[in-house]
Amino acid sequence: MGVVKAVGEAPEAEHTKVLGNNIMTTSLDLVVNWSRSRSLWPLTFGLACCAIEMMSTGAARFDLDRMGVLFRASPRQSDVVIIAGTVTYKMLPVIQVLYEQMPEPKYVVAMGACASSGGIFDTYSVVQGIDQFLPVDVYIPGCPPRPEGLLYGLIKLQEKIMRERNTFGAAIGAGNVIPG
Repeated sequence: MGVVKAVGEAPEAEHTKVLGNNIMTTSLDLVVNWSRSRSLWPLTFGLACCAIEMMSTGAARFDLDRMGVLFRASPRQSDVVIIAGTVTYKMLPVIQVLYEQMPEPKYVVAMGACASSGGIFDTYSVVQGIDQFLPVDVYIPGCPPRPEGLLYGLIKLQEKIMRERNTFGAAIGAGNVIPG
């Protein structure tokens, strides 16, 4: 006795007979990357006018919480540092120490023209691009960039994290993360 099917109903796929309807298969890297990219915790670190735009992005109108982005005050709880503003050589050692205290994997976002290239401050005391000292993952242009720019940059960082490979293996000590 067979199952009665409605007219126009597609035949049952072969994989649903074997695995059932409640089974989903995927790679462990995909699950780890998805969870990492949807729970970015940036270090609360603003240096100049770009920090005001960063704070407004975290406020109610743009609401970074809906993307899983929660600002943290401790580098040991953060996986992203957003360099928002002008970096001076006097502040550089502090930034480097905070970056070194962050757990792996860690990401750097250069927000604004000053963090990316020194901006209009071509002087002896201003670092002409934080990428000379830290590995920058995402550059956000502007002076200062709008909150939409920071949102777009964080979305691009999420996409970059999703392309990484061997993230679970690196977490348990089997090799390194292969960047995407």
